[in-house]
Amino acid sequence: MKTDSVIKILFIENSVEDAEQIITLLRNAGTAVRPARATTIEQVHAALEELGPDLVLYNPAVKDLSLRSVAQQIDASARDIALIACVAKIDEQSVADMFQDGVVHGVGARSQPKQLITVMRREFESLHARRQVRRLEAALRESERRCDALLDSSNDPIAYVHEGMHVRANRSYLDTFGYTDFDDLLGLPVLDLIGPADADAFKNLLRALSKGEKAEYRLELHARRADGSTFPATAEFAHATFEGEPCLQIVFRRQQVDPTLVEQLQRDPVTGLFNRARTLEYIDNAVAAASEGHKGQTMLLIEPDNWAPIVNNIGLGKADELLTLFAHRVSAQLGPKDIAGLLAEHTLGVILHTDTDEAIRAWIDGLHKAISNGIFDLGTQSITLTASIGGSLLGEKNANSEMLLNQASLALRSAQGQGGNRSELHDPAAREKADAERERNWLDLLRRALTQNEFMLYHQQTISLQDAEGDYSEILLRMNGPQGEVSPGFFMPIAEKYGLNAEIDRWVLNQAINALKARDRHGIPTTFFVKLTPDSMQQQANLLSWLDRTLKQAALKHGRLVLEMTESKVVTMLRPAQEFINAWKKLGGFFALEQFGSGLNSFQLLNHIDADYLKIDRSFMADLPQHPENQKKITEICAQAHEMKRLSVAEWVEDAASTSLLFACGVDFVQGNFLQEPQPLAVTA
Repeated sequence: MKTDSVIKILFIENSVEDAEQIITLLRNAGTAVRPARATTIEQVHAALEELGPDLVLYNPAVKDLSLRSVAQQIDASARDIALIACVAKIDEQSVADMFQDGVVHGVGARSQPKQLITVMRREFESLHARRQVRRLEAALRESERRCDALLDSSNDPIAYVHEGMHVRANRSYLDTFGYTDFDDLLGLPVLDLIGPADADAFKNLLRALSKGEKAEYRLELHARRADGSTFPATAEFAHATFEGEPCLQIVFRRQQVDPTLVEQLQRDPVTGLFNRARTLEYIDNAVAAASEGHKGQTMLLIEPDNWAPIVNNIGLGKADELLTLFAHRVSAQLGPKDIAGLLAEHTLGVILHTDTDEAIRAWIDGLHKAISNGIFDLGTQSITLTASIGGSLLGEKNANSEMLLNQASLALRSAQGQGGNRSELHDPAAREKADAERERNWLDLLRRALTQNEFMLYHQQTISLQDAEGDYSEILLRMNGPQGEVSPGFFMPIAEKYGLNAEIDRWVLNQAINALKARDRHGIPTTFFVKLTPDSMQQQANLLSWLDRTLKQAALKHGRLVLEMTESKVVTMLRPAQEFINAWKKLGGFFALEQFGSGLNSFQLLNHIDADYLKIDRSFMADLPQHPENQKKITEICAQAHEMKRLSVAEWVEDAASTSLLFACGVDFVQGNFLQEPQPLAVTA
């Protein structure tokens, strides 16, 4: 399940609490949830229409709704929705009965949370794959329609061949081979248009392509016209369909273009490596080969470490020269089948052909030594470099260009985040060991950041749509890593695992209070929103006493510091959260609930939690102008919030149109990169 996905779930469930537990499990796994709940057939019908769920989670304990009736409602909606039975515990006979009826896609046990989440993840990914296939099929049909329309207007000779016989050809093809009408070609073997010397090679290639075997898709040959004369040509093959039947598309190109010129056009003029477009083609070819079972390919991304400061030191004029030398150092390590190209400003992509993991590691080690042990001469300057390498082993399971590049990119960023001059490979078989090593490195970096003050704060303005006085800002945490700034998504999970969150919270709060003191001295009334982790709330006695002392020393006005926590976290620790918030408000502090509106009954939570600000869940903001249902939901949240004298905040605002809509919905504050990029926070003790 993608961590950035929003999964819409309809719970057929009597207990709101049980549904919330599952929602919390998903959110803790990094998945945003848009839930709804139903206990009657009418509610199921309404939720299917309004929510459009991805998954329906059915609890057999709901007596008024049978599994069969729920399945019938899903069928009647004409939507592809995964139906999962959520049982108290796995019972072989009942599970077999559910599957035998053919109405459920999966069965999960509430008593086994990991198994339940695994089932939901599997079904959601399967649903995503089915939807993607349908989109691709629709795109294919549209492409075929356009190809057919363009076929006759093309100057290239193009034919469709089924089982070696012509079934379609355009006018250019007829003219090239000297035929007046397609009827003269209909049923004619394409082999008759190939010179005798190339007939065997052409026939073998056709046979291999028809069987799905790995083969070249280009062939240099001599083509034969109807009058028996021949001409040199390049035949290019592609799998296609004609009238629903699989066939081959063959394009005959006259050999009039200088191959050397073509090669030059495919090269980057600075480094001499293949340019981005050609490199991506090679990656696509490698992916296609992997999907057909070809093994021994690895995709690598290589970047010089500390590129920006190095360029600042040597001057922009020397950057191309340095990149060229770096590229030559990489090229020198390539084997005869390996490919290297420039994918971004200073990011090199390599398709490595190796038979074993040991060979991959040996190649990477050799490259590290070739770069770090060498000297790069730039006129009168001489410098040394190191490089970070991230890659992914290519196989059938990740035979997708986008997935492959994402895996390699994540591995590269992780290697850089650990200090550079490292390599990391995405390999599911070795994931556990790699994760442990990466975790140790991050833990070392975190401890060093705490002892050496290597954290930093940014603030992002929160703009009032209702003319509230003063400045409002969200405080954002970053860590100063070896390769630059690191966002919390990389290090906070490690900090949580090793009990460092409360210490980090204390550091952030101290810096924020010092910044508020400085702003007060300059006559700038400011309110800061500061995130708080559950660890701090669990250790509330120490934190509250420290906050009491620190705020009194700072002499800040009440409400200038707003602590915030996500709704899902608060729900899972309701009693300690309630105690902490009540004590915090006695100290003059305010509290905000983040991701508000993402639960089944968010406003019910306000009966127990005295929140001053409700920060509306970011999932409602995505493409807001195109989603009237989200606009309606935001309006309802704001109206109810105003009745309860709470202020609403919309985060992740993407555009001017969304800002106008949010004002119409009654939102009090808006925040997002469109309105203001995060700025470094000036802190003065």
